[in-house]
Amino acid sequence: MFTVNHPNGLIDPLIVTTNNPRTNYFLVRAASFKNPWIKKFLESLNLMPIYRIRDGVKQLSKNQDIFDKCFEILRNQKSLIIFPEGSHNEKRTIRALSKGFTRIVFGAIDKYPDLKITIIPVGITYQNVGNFPSKVALHYGKPIIANTFYNKEELNTSVNKLKEEISNQLKTLSVYIKDDENYDKTLAKLTDANVDFTNVVNVNNSIQNKAILSNRKIVKSFIEPILRFLIIVNSFIPYLLWKKASKKVDEIEFVDTFRFALNIVSFPIFYALQSWMISVFFGNKIAGIYFLASLCIIALYAKLSPTQ
Repeated sequence: MFTVNHPNGLIDPLIVTTNNPRTNYFLVRAASFKNPWIKKFLESLNLMPIYRIRDGVKQLSKNQDIFDKCFEILRNQKSLIIFPEGSHNEKRTIRALSKGFTRIVFGAIDKYPDLKITIIPVGITYQNVGNFPSKVALHYGKPIIANTFYNKEELNTSVNKLKEEISNQLKTLSVYIKDDENYDKTLAKLTDANVDFTNVVNVNNSIQNKAILSNRKIVKSFIEPILRFLIIVNSFIPYLLWKKASKKVDEIEFVDTFRFALNIVSFPIFYALQSWMISVFFGNKIAGIYFLASLCIIALYAKLSPTQ
């Protein structure tokens, strides 16, 4: 089981699973499964719904079927990716962990006493949530053998000890600012110092020592605005589609998710259509050069952009 902090919506599980060679299964909030077509699509990606109190008390009983499926997934040596904070939030902190994931872990051990379950905490840190392009750091923690925490006679103690161990690791695997009255002040100092948030160890040391030392000089290339202009002109229709769609995204944690989903479909289709039109008038060679040049410009812009 991989337990991951959750700063940035549905893009988080995508980043984790694409950097993990295992076959992964996910627990996702049940509200995402309301549309029957979307439900089928999500299930094809190994996503399973988990119900919360806000979904209605009567819905909570459906979780037992999901937990039973999770028991079998773990028994068959497959992996679960779970976000134990229970919801997404862009704050650079680790929130209190829910005990739902411990019900799965200890339930599987109780049902299959010989089953050994390893939990690996995973920390995700973005340089800028909601901005493109933006660097992201992904850190895997030390394996935790869940069986060593399980005591059926003292279940609450077992739950709290396991949650504490995972929480402590997550606080070192991602940038952690204690969510108290000093949070905004600390974050402002780090932001003003232009720190590289993806350098997690240095930033956490700076926070712990109360000394923001790692200034990062941002050098804006004169080429960057030129590349941005070329991309917008060359991708005008996808750009307008995103501008219109972005107005309907209320939470910043879902900006990256929806932008990725829209652009991964609209950009290739649009570039393919433009390439086909160029091939009609100027031949396949010119069309091929145009298509490759378009991709290279985007890649170069992502590398040079100061928002990283």
